[in-house]
Amino acid sequence: MPMIDADGCLLNVSVEGRDSGPTLMMSNSLGCTMAMWEPQMPALTKLFRVIRYDRRGHGKSSMNGPTSMERYGKDVLAILDDLNIDKVHWCGLSMGGMIGQWLGANAPERFNKIILANTSCYYPDPTNWHNRIKAVREGGLAAVADAVIGGWLTTDFREREPETTAKMKAMLIASPVEGYLAACEALSTLDQRALLPKIKSPTLVIAGRQDNATPVAAGELIRSNIPGASMTLLDAAHISNVEQPYAFTDAVVGFLTQR
Repeated sequence: MPMIDADGCLLNVSVEGRDSGPTLMMSNSLGCTMAMWEPQMPALTKLFRVIRYDRRGHGKSSMNGPTSMERYGKDVLAILDDLNIDKVHWCGLSMGGMIGQWLGANAPERFNKIILANTSCYYPDPTNWHNRIKAVREGGLAAVADAVIGGWLTTDFREREPETTAKMKAMLIASPVEGYLAACEALSTLDQRALLPKIKSPTLVIAGRQDNATPVAAGELIRSNIPGASMTLLDAAHISNVEQPYAFTDAVVGFLTQR
Protein backbone atom coordinates (compact mmCIF):
# COMPACT_ATOMS: atom_id res chain seq x y z
CA MET A 1 0.00 0.00 0.00
CA PRO A 2 1.58 3.30 -1.03
CA MET A 3 1.75 6.36 1.21
CA ILE A 4 0.96 9.41 -0.92
CA ASP A 5 1.96 12.95 0.04
CA ALA A 6 -0.85 15.54 -0.11
CA ASP A 7 0.61 18.93 0.86
CA GLY A 8 2.77 17.39 3.57
CA CYS A 9 0.16 14.93 4.81
CA LEU A 10 0.86 11.25 4.17
CA LEU A 11 -2.23 9.33 3.04
CA ASN A 12 -2.52 5.55 3.24
CA VAL A 13 -3.77 4.28 -0.14
CA SER A 14 -4.63 0.82 -1.48
CA VAL A 15 -5.01 -0.11 -5.16
CA GLU A 16 -6.45 -3.55 -5.96
CA GLY A 17 -8.33 -5.37 -8.68
CA ARG A 18 -8.03 -5.11 -12.45
CA ASP A 19 -4.92 -3.51 -13.94
CA SER A 20 -6.92 -2.05 -16.80
CA GLY A 21 -10.48 -0.97 -17.36
CA PRO A 22 -12.56 1.39 -15.24
CA THR A 23 -11.33 2.62 -11.86
CA LEU A 24 -13.54 3.03 -8.80
CA MET A 25 -12.45 5.14 -5.82
CA MET A 26 -14.13 4.56 -2.45
CA SER A 27 -14.30 6.88 0.55
CA ASN A 28 -15.18 5.91 4.11
CA SER A 29 -17.49 7.15 6.82
CA LEU A 30 -16.28 9.25 9.74
CA GLY A 31 -14.46 7.05 12.24
CA CYS A 32 -13.83 4.25 9.74
CA THR A 33 -10.80 3.07 7.81
CA MET A 34 -10.75 1.64 4.31
CA ALA A 35 -11.50 -1.74 5.92
CA MET A 36 -15.20 -0.81 6.06
CA TRP A 37 -15.37 -1.70 2.34
CA GLU A 38 -14.21 -5.30 2.79
CA PRO A 39 -17.72 -6.75 2.15
CA GLN A 40 -17.68 -5.21 -1.34
CA MET A 41 -14.09 -5.96 -2.36
CA PRO A 42 -14.44 -9.55 -3.72
CA ALA A 43 -17.10 -8.48 -6.22
CA LEU A 44 -15.76 -5.02 -7.08
CA THR A 45 -12.16 -6.06 -7.72
CA LYS A 46 -13.34 -8.46 -10.42
CA LEU A 47 -14.83 -5.57 -12.38
CA PHE A 48 -12.75 -2.53 -11.45
CA ARG A 49 -9.41 -1.27 -10.36
CA VAL A 50 -10.41 -0.21 -6.83
CA ILE A 51 -8.73 2.62 -4.93
CA ARG A 52 -9.35 2.86 -1.21
CA TYR A 53 -7.70 5.28 1.20
CA ASP A 54 -7.69 6.42 4.81
CA ARG A 55 -8.84 10.03 5.02
CA ARG A 56 -6.32 12.37 6.67
CA GLY A 57 -6.45 11.88 10.43
CA HIS A 58 -7.99 8.41 10.03
CA GLY A 59 -6.46 4.94 10.01
CA LYS A 60 -2.79 5.04 8.97
CA SER A 61 -2.97 8.49 7.36
CA SER A 62 -1.39 11.47 9.09
CA MET A 63 -2.82 14.95 9.56
CA ASN A 64 -1.45 18.46 9.95
CA GLY A 65 -3.91 20.93 11.42
CA PRO A 66 -7.52 21.95 10.78
CA THR A 67 -9.30 20.62 7.73
CA SER A 68 -12.38 21.15 5.54
CA MET A 69 -14.35 19.50 2.77
CA GLU A 70 -12.16 21.36 0.29
CA ARG A 71 -9.02 19.99 1.92
CA TYR A 72 -10.41 16.44 1.94
CA GLY A 73 -11.38 16.85 -1.70
CA LYS A 74 -7.95 18.10 -2.70
CA ASP A 75 -6.44 15.07 -0.95
CA VAL A 76 -8.41 12.86 -3.33
CA LEU A 77 -7.15 14.78 -6.34
CA ALA A 78 -3.58 14.49 -5.01
CA ILE A 79 -4.01 10.70 -4.81
CA LEU A 80 -5.30 10.52 -8.39
CA ASP A 81 -2.49 12.74 -9.64
CA ASP A 82 0.14 10.65 -7.85
CA LEU A 83 -1.30 7.46 -9.34
CA ASN A 84 -1.50 9.15 -12.76
CA ILE A 85 -5.23 8.43 -13.08
CA ASP A 86 -7.30 10.97 -15.00
CA LYS A 87 -10.84 9.85 -14.26
CA VAL A 88 -12.64 7.50 -11.85
CA HIS A 89 -16.02 6.45 -10.63
CA TRP A 90 -16.66 7.54 -7.03
CA CYS A 91 -18.44 5.75 -4.18
CA GLY A 92 -18.52 7.55 -0.85
CA LEU A 93 -20.56 6.75 2.25
CA SER A 94 -21.53 9.37 4.83
CA MET A 95 -18.51 11.70 5.02
CA GLY A 96 -17.21 10.03 1.87
CA GLY A 97 -20.43 11.12 0.17
CA MET A 98 -19.94 14.70 1.36
CA ILE A 99 -16.44 14.72 -0.14
CA GLY A 100 -17.96 13.28 -3.32
CA GLN A 101 -20.36 16.23 -3.53
CA TRP A 102 -17.45 18.67 -3.31
CA LEU A 103 -15.49 16.77 -5.94
CA GLY A 104 -18.42 16.40 -8.33
CA ALA A 105 -18.99 20.15 -8.26
CA ASN A 106 -15.39 21.33 -8.21
CA ALA A 107 -13.52 18.73 -10.28
CA PRO A 108 -16.16 17.34 -12.66
CA GLU A 109 -13.60 16.38 -15.30
CA ARG A 110 -12.11 13.77 -12.94
CA PHE A 111 -15.29 11.75 -12.32
CA ASN A 112 -17.43 9.46 -14.45
CA LYS A 113 -20.29 8.23 -12.24
CA ILE A 114 -20.80 9.20 -8.60
CA ILE A 115 -22.45 7.23 -5.79
CA LEU A 116 -23.42 9.16 -2.65
CA ALA A 117 -24.50 6.75 0.09
CA ASN A 118 -26.05 7.50 3.49
CA THR A 119 -24.98 11.11 3.39
CA SER A 120 -26.10 14.69 3.84
CA CYS A 121 -25.34 18.05 2.25
CA TYR A 122 -26.33 20.27 5.17
CA TYR A 123 -26.59 20.32 8.96
CA PRO A 124 -28.90 23.17 9.98
CA ASP A 125 -28.07 22.77 13.68
CA PRO A 126 -24.47 22.06 14.76
CA THR A 127 -25.43 21.23 18.37
CA ASN A 128 -25.05 17.46 18.00
CA TRP A 129 -21.57 17.90 16.54
CA HIS A 130 -20.54 20.27 19.31
CA ASN A 131 -21.82 17.80 21.90
CA ARG A 132 -19.89 14.96 20.28
CA ILE A 133 -16.71 17.01 20.11
CA LYS A 134 -17.02 17.83 23.82
CA ALA A 135 -17.66 14.17 24.74
CA VAL A 136 -14.68 12.89 22.72
CA ARG A 137 -12.35 15.58 24.09
CA GLU A 138 -13.32 14.59 27.62
CA GLY A 139 -13.59 10.83 27.32
CA GLY A 140 -12.05 9.70 24.04
CA LEU A 141 -13.90 7.76 21.36
CA ALA A 142 -14.94 5.09 23.85
CA ALA A 143 -17.25 7.69 25.40
CA VAL A 144 -19.37 7.90 22.26
CA ALA A 145 -18.79 4.44 20.76
CA ASP A 146 -22.02 2.77 21.87
CA ALA A 147 -24.16 5.69 20.69
CA VAL A 148 -22.35 5.86 17.34
CA ILE A 149 -22.63 2.11 16.75
CA GLY A 150 -26.33 2.37 17.61
CA GLY A 151 -26.66 4.78 14.68
CA TRP A 152 -24.42 2.81 12.34
CA LEU A 153 -26.24 -0.53 12.61
CA THR A 154 -29.82 -1.50 13.49
CA THR A 155 -30.58 -3.32 16.74
CA ASP A 156 -31.58 -6.40 14.76
CA PHE A 157 -28.24 -6.49 12.92
CA ARG A 158 -26.20 -5.92 16.07
CA GLU A 159 -27.95 -8.85 17.76
CA ARG A 160 -27.65 -11.08 14.70
CA GLU A 161 -24.04 -10.21 13.84
CA PRO A 162 -22.16 -9.57 17.10
CA GLU A 163 -18.73 -10.26 15.56
CA THR A 164 -19.18 -7.75 12.76
CA THR A 165 -20.57 -5.23 15.24
CA ALA A 166 -17.55 -5.71 17.52
CA LYS A 167 -15.17 -5.18 14.57
CA MET A 168 -16.90 -1.95 13.62
CA LYS A 169 -16.78 -0.71 17.21
CA ALA A 170 -13.07 -1.57 17.48
CA MET A 171 -12.41 0.33 14.23
CA LEU A 172 -14.15 3.40 15.63
CA ILE A 173 -12.37 3.32 19.00
CA ALA A 174 -8.99 2.91 17.26
CA SER A 175 -9.51 6.13 15.25
CA PRO A 176 -6.95 8.86 16.02
CA VAL A 177 -8.77 11.30 18.30
CA GLU A 178 -7.34 14.47 16.74
CA GLY A 179 -8.30 13.35 13.24
CA TYR A 180 -11.81 12.48 14.40
CA LEU A 181 -12.24 15.84 16.13
CA ALA A 182 -10.96 17.76 13.09
CA ALA A 183 -13.52 15.96 10.93
CA CYS A 184 -16.32 16.72 13.39
CA GLU A 185 -15.34 20.41 13.33
CA ALA A 186 -15.55 20.39 9.53
CA LEU A 187 -18.95 18.67 9.62
CA SER A 188 -20.38 21.12 12.16
CA THR A 189 -20.45 23.86 9.50
CA LEU A 190 -21.44 21.67 6.54
CA ASP A 191 -23.62 23.37 3.92
CA GLN A 192 -23.08 22.13 0.38
CA ARG A 193 -26.57 22.75 -0.93
CA ALA A 194 -25.29 25.25 -3.51
CA LEU A 195 -22.87 22.66 -4.92
CA LEU A 196 -25.48 20.06 -5.83
CA PRO A 197 -26.87 21.63 -9.04
CA LYS A 198 -23.28 21.91 -10.32
CA ILE A 199 -22.81 18.12 -10.28
CA LYS A 200 -23.17 16.90 -13.86
CA SER A 201 -21.93 13.31 -13.46
CA PRO A 202 -24.55 10.54 -13.49
CA THR A 203 -25.31 10.19 -9.77
CA LEU A 204 -26.89 7.50 -7.59
CA VAL A 205 -28.00 8.34 -4.06
CA ILE A 206 -28.29 5.41 -1.63
CA ALA A 207 -30.24 5.85 1.62
CA GLY A 208 -31.08 3.57 4.53
CA ARG A 209 -34.68 3.32 5.67
CA GLN A 210 -33.53 3.05 9.33
CA ASP A 211 -30.76 5.64 9.05
CA ASN A 212 -31.27 8.32 11.69
CA ALA A 213 -27.85 9.93 11.14
CA THR A 214 -28.52 10.87 7.50
CA PRO A 215 -32.19 10.02 7.03
CA VAL A 216 -34.01 9.33 3.78
CA ALA A 217 -35.10 12.99 3.66
CA ALA A 218 -31.42 14.04 3.53
CA GLY A 219 -30.86 11.69 0.61
CA GLU A 220 -33.96 12.97 -1.14
CA LEU A 221 -32.75 16.56 -0.77
CA ILE A 222 -29.51 15.57 -2.51
CA ARG A 223 -31.25 13.55 -5.23
CA SER A 224 -33.72 16.31 -6.04
CA ASN A 225 -30.99 18.93 -6.45
CA ILE A 226 -28.54 16.97 -8.64
CA PRO A 227 -29.72 16.97 -12.27
CA GLY A 228 -30.85 13.50 -13.32
CA ALA A 229 -29.85 11.76 -10.07
CA SER A 230 -31.57 8.53 -9.04
CA MET A 231 -32.10 7.00 -5.60
CA THR A 232 -32.07 3.52 -4.06
CA LEU A 233 -33.41 2.67 -0.58
CA LEU A 234 -31.93 -0.16 1.49
CA ASP A 235 -33.27 -1.76 4.68
CA ALA A 236 -30.37 -0.57 6.82
CA ALA A 237 -29.19 2.06 9.26
CA HIS A 238 -26.20 4.33 8.55
CA ILE A 239 -23.42 1.96 7.45
CA SER A 240 -25.59 0.30 4.82
CA ASN A 241 -22.74 -1.40 2.96
CA VAL A 242 -22.00 -3.47 6.08
CA GLU A 243 -25.59 -4.09 7.13
CA GLN A 244 -26.83 -4.97 3.62
CA PRO A 245 -23.60 -5.96 1.84
CA TYR A 246 -25.16 -7.84 -1.07
CA ALA A 247 -27.89 -5.31 -1.80
CA PHE A 248 -25.37 -2.46 -1.56
CA THR A 249 -22.91 -4.20 -3.88
CA ASP A 250 -25.67 -5.00 -6.36
CA ALA A 251 -26.77 -1.35 -6.40
CA VAL A 252 -23.20 -0.14 -6.97
CA VAL A 253 -22.39 -2.68 -9.70
CA GLY A 254 -25.73 -2.19 -11.44
CA PHE A 255 -25.35 1.58 -11.56
CA LEU A 256 -21.71 1.62 -12.63
CA THR A 257 -22.10 -0.98 -15.39
CA GLN A 258 -25.33 0.22 -16.98
CA ARG A 259 -24.91 2.17 -20.19
